[in-house]
Amino acid sequence: MPKDNKLAEVRFLTVAEVAEIMRVSKMTVYRLVHAGDLPAVRVGRSFRVPEQAVHDYLQTSYIETA
Repeated sequence: MPKDNKLAEVRFLTVAEVAEIMRVSKMTVYRLVHAGDLPAVRVGRSFRVPEQAVHDYLQTSYIETA
């Protein structure tokens, strides 16, 4: 049975790293995770967010301005 190496290629970020990338507070990141807007994996008492999920969220969050 071939191993699926896709998961091995996923880079996970801490909430602090996500907050820094998005230029928001850590609390904002926690709110996005708890609301289901940003997928995350719980590791012990902390969360890890797939890096691609952050990029996908930012890409779909752009708004058109006049």
